[in-house]
Amino acid sequence: MSAASRAPQRSNRAPQSSNRATRFSRRATLAAGAAAAALLVSACGSGGTSGGGGDTNFVVGTDGISTVPEGKRVAAPELSGKTLEGKQLDVADYQGKVVVLNVWGSWCNPCRAEAKYFAAVAKDYADRGVQFVGINTRDGSTTSALAFEKDFGIPYPSLYDPTGKLMLRFEKGTLNPQAVPSTLVLDRDGRIAARSLTALNEERLLKMLKPVVAEK
Repeated sequence: MSAASRAPQRSNRAPQSSNRATRFSRRATLAAGAAAAALLVSACGSGGTSGGGGDTNFVVGTDGISTVPEGKRVAAPELSGKTLEGKQLDVADYQGKVVVLNVWGSWCNPCRAEAKYFAAVAKDYADRGVQFVGINTRDGSTTSALAFEKDFGIPYPSLYDPTGKLMLRFEKGTLNPQAVPSTLVLDRDGRIAARSLTALNEERLLKMLKPVVAEK
């Protein structure tokens, strides 16, 4: 037998352990991508129906709008800071007015869908003792947020809250940090009277607002 025929023959197939490692790596990559996609969807969708527990006295309506009876309302937390324009704003200064708080981000498509309704209602109710205030979240800079306001003709100020610190000041169960956009209506005493964790059209926004404006 020749030396050539006695030499060990090399296989073109990779070892099984190498194949298993490759398959595992591919599965891990796909799983990580799916998890990232799921997180992105949950961060900006049509919102949610739960604020994460807590006894906040909300009565949930069939249309996703929650309300609180006057005798069971709790005060909103201290909400102050710099606006997108760099001015100081304290929501407490609006006590005596009905305040509409809207959590939004320029990156959020449902926020874009509802923006025109908020701009219109804010203008219509400006002389009826109603003040709108935005809470802009998860925008890395104010540039895109200011462009958003310009595009939709937003006439009211927004607090700049890129890391969501203001949202975390609310009592547990009031807001869901993953539900953007969200809207709260505060009564004239600064107490939380109504809430929606989904995007609103004009009809549903007015359904939240009108009963609180009508209170004496």
